[in-house]
Amino acid sequence: MKKVITGDHAVAIGAKLCRVEVVPAYPITPQTLIIEHIADFVNDGELDAKFLTMESEHSVMSAAAAASAAGARVFTATSSQGLAFMHEMLYATAPLRLPIVMPDASRTLGGPPGIWCEYNDSMGARDSGWLQLYVEDNQEALDMVIQSFRIAEDKRVLLPVMPCLDGFVLTHTVEPVDVPQQEEIDSFLPPYEPDIILDTARPAMIGTFMPPEYIMEMRRQTAGAVESSKEVIQEINSKFAKKFGRDYGGLIDTYRMDDAEIALITMGTVTSTSREVVDELRQKGEKVGLIKLRFFRPFPSRELKKAVSKLSALGVFDRSISYHGGGQVYNEVRSALFGMTIPVINHLAGLGGRDVTKEQIMKMFELTRKAAKGEKVNEINWHDTRGETV
Repeated sequence: MKKVITGDHAVAIGAKLCRVEVVPAYPITPQTLIIEHIADFVNDGELDAKFLTMESEHSVMSAAAAASAAGARVFTATSSQGLAFMHEMLYATAPLRLPIVMPDASRTLGGPPGIWCEYNDSMGARDSGWLQLYVEDNQEALDMVIQSFRIAEDKRVLLPVMPCLDGFVLTHTVEPVDVPQQEEIDSFLPPYEPDIILDTARPAMIGTFMPPEYIMEMRRQTAGAVESSKEVIQEINSKFAKKFGRDYGGLIDTYRMDDAEIALITMGTVTSTSREVVDELRQKGEKVGLIKLRFFRPFPSRELKKAVSKLSALGVFDRSISYHGGGQVYNEVRSALFGMTIPVINHLAGLGGRDVTKEQIMKMFELTRKAAKGEKVNEINWHDTRGETV
């Protein structure tokens, strides 16, 4: 069934199709419409779930953790300062192996305050143990809510998942979306059946105080689950593609990379614009390609090494900044490619919600091409900023 809906509406429909059972909620722009749509579903009898209106985002994640520990399929959503406010509880849910799914409507985290798209909110949670993925369009937003529950609840993973969608660019923009039938999702996503839950009939302790004798082992188990998720993500992507006909590539997706000499790594909605630029440059005879980084956690180091093995230079797009030098994606890519001699150039654009234009992406490829030829270019490049820019 085709619907023309916003990204927020698509995410809410995805949660409804997953038959979520508990939804702790607190509003924050541009995520608010997600929980508003879910509230309507519950009110209208379309979704049998406990909708909990909480007093803060910290309380949202506290309630989510408790409900998940009691065996419920839990969904919530947040953005920016809301994500920051629940920061403490993010670090509790992952080690407790609670498969909560929480989309983040990516928005700049102040100061200065802003409500438009930037990835510095989600990047602040990159070491919490949550799996993180970034979607390109509203169809992928809906589909990845469904896949996220299947990934999170897999016994080899049991970790919370954070699908990130660009604030306003997707959350408030309508696109045609293919909505699966409930029966199709029921056959793809079975009911959640946890092994250990908080149950008065079977007393147990979850998340208790832990001395140094055990914490390292718990950290290692969490790290192992993150690594295990790579295989699960690929498996679920293949199963979803076989059933619904939409293949997202798994951890990464590549475009016109077979004979590419230079390429650009992108995340989120910039990927769509970048494909158009790749096609235009290809028409001019330039051998350029595109790598869509879908999952930031787990980070696909092995897949990236393989994808760039024949390149002469690589550009990396970032929509957030790590103040010790360059963007977070850039620093992760450099670490992943350690030992390889390929030049890696950082391109910072779109921070604070500023538009990322085809002209800027053309410039990214131009600078990356210069690096491939051995010409001197800046390692870190700010595009279309006042003052120093490229």
